Amino acid sequence: MPDIDSPNHFYLGRDHDLATGENSATPLLYKSGQLTTHAVCVGMTGSGKTGLCLSLLEEAALDGVPAICIDPKGDLGNLLLGFPKLAAENFEPWIDPAVADRKGITPAELAAETAQLWKNGLASWDESPERVQRYDDAVERLIFTPGASHGIPMTVLKSFDAPPQALLDDTDAFRSRVQSAVSGLLALLGIDADPVRSREHILLSNILTTAWNNGQDLSIAEMIREIQKPPFTTVGVMDLETFYPEKERTKLAMDLNNLLASPSFAGWMTGQPLDVQQLLYSPPGPDGVVKPRHSIISIAHLDDAQRMFFVTILLNEILAWTRTQAGTSSLRALVYMDEVYGYFPPSKKPPSKEPMLTLLKQARAFGVGIVLATQNPVDLDYKGLSNTGAWFLGRLQTERDKMRVMEGLEGASAQAGSVFNKQQMEQTLAALGNRVFLLNNVHEDEPRVFQTRWAMSYLAGPLSRGQIKKLMDPVRAKFVGEERATKKPAQLEPAVWTDPNEAPPEVAPDPKPDQKNLETPQPVVDAKKVEATRRELQKRESELLGSILQLPLGGIEVLYRLFDLIFAMANKKATQRRTSSVFAAAGRAGGKLSKPVEARTKWQEAYSEHAAASGAASTDAPVLPLSAWIALVVELALVVMVIFVAIYFVVRFVSPG
Repeated sequence: MPDIDSPNHFYLGRDHDLATGENSATPLLYKSGQLTTHAVCVGMTGSGKTGLCLSLLEEAALDGVPAICIDPKGDLGNLLLGFPKLAAENFEPWIDPAVADRKGITPAELAAETAQLWKNGLASWDESPERVQRYDDAVERLIFTPGASHGIPMTVLKSFDAPPQALLDDTDAFRSRVQSAVSGLLALLGIDADPVRSREHILLSNILTTAWNNGQDLSIAEMIREIQKPPFTTVGVMDLETFYPEKERTKLAMDLNNLLASPSFAGWMTGQPLDVQQLLYSPPGPDGVVKPRHSIISIAHLDDAQRMFFVTILLNEILAWTRTQAGTSSLRALVYMDEVYGYFPPSKKPPSKEPMLTLLKQARAFGVGIVLATQNPVDLDYKGLSNTGAWFLGRLQTERDKMRVMEGLEGASAQAGSVFNKQQMEQTLAALGNRVFLLNNVHEDEPRVFQTRWAMSYLAGPLSRGQIKKLMDPVRAKFVGEERATKKPAQLEPAVWTDPNEAPPEVAPDPKPDQKNLETPQPVVDAKKVEATRRELQKRESELLGSILQLPLGGIEVLYRLFDLIFAMANKKATQRRTSSVFAAAGRAGGKLSKPVEARTKWQEAYSEHAAASGAASTDAPVLPLSAWIALVVELALVVMVIFVAIYFVVRFVSPG
């Protein structure tokens, strides 16, 4: 029997027989070096995709492989919830009290049940508490939050530093780096710019190219000045004023300056610099030991434009770091993205696509593996994924999803020169169940069906801002301390008084030690923070209202498919496809139901932050804002009316005469 802890092998599960529904005793051990040809994990909600991907990252940690994990949804913070003691008190802070209420038990009782569930689950997959302890000790796990402070804050100002000489010498790579950096910045300004036709894109590209070729770093503030007075007088064969008059350049500079001055952008100006080496490895400790890191970059709190801006910058930094490494055939590091939807589409070219495509083509030679996961297989560039060596395929929702995945598999097999049995693959995909995946590996002779092992980390679901803060509070001070140590004291501004030439107000003496924590301090209201949190609250309320207003769309589709099936049955034209379409529509409607719940959680967090910033006595958020209640009442009335009308027509249709 193979050892599940064999070096350079990832224990992902056990072989599964689709005919009998039973697992064999043979563990599926995936060779870590094969991940340098990258991997894709596809599966609908509830297929077990998150558990599989977290298990893969756990195995990488046990092997000492560092990772950068991009987390758009908030699930990857679960990697920090490994509890070797498997005690109820370990689980209790992370369970959902609402689940306990629905079960009619206390949170403590639910925690005890969960602890026992995890203990039994791990034992059934031959995973001991000692293995969980080794996982906890293997790597340093951190959660970074660009543009926010609930995790470890991160600044992206370094992202406009001149790239290394190796990249400057590679003309195509350098051009791609400039294009992606400019596209990301313009996306943050809300400008969808064509690199060839857009004056904004061409101007900024020339500014960056000139600065970087001279070895000059550019901050955003310096870029604003460069826009107003560029270090060149011609663009192409035209003089600068004809191509882009000063008055119009000043407007672009003002837009960028307004972004820089916005209170909501203040979070982007502070924190750890974006340094790939530091994301992958800790600094040497007192004993000189460097520890690998699993750095989770949580971007769930950002809007779409900010996410695109940051992901583009991050991928470019990873690409630049990769090119400075020596070649190797072993797995040096992992880059994992939990939901790649929107960042690597088949036809559009968002700023993130070019660096992602370049990594997929070139990172293999440097031992960097790329793992992409999605529950929306339709929105993937399968031509770009043709070099991918491993495909982890779970249960898919629609026939269209299956067809798109089949296209990708066929392309990958052709690229690898292996045989692809389309009919057999279709039959296998149709038979997959919960936590059962098909591994199509170009390094193996045939696909393997397996059930995923039990994750060592507790799968608590997406973590809230408060939960991320709780996890990072013990370590944040170390990073903040490092950041402050690199700053000059003169650059720090006083926090209470406004005139630096005046002496600070006298501070009242500390109360007695036994009373110090009993007195309630008077809150100091920061007007900028109040305005920033107010805007965030308005944005989250709009998102919540939008998700509520979209709820009827799922119901309308289900009703349409259901009526279509009923009429077909009445005319004896019912088909399996029509029946499947009803269930597929119901599944999509169920997915829409989760969006208001997520939006409500974010709105309540924003409400609490705004209340705290405003100095309110209570920061508890109501169940819903008034606008959401009104929308729900109106929608409910419309739904009732539609149901009655539908019933009337159905009865008329099926009644004799």
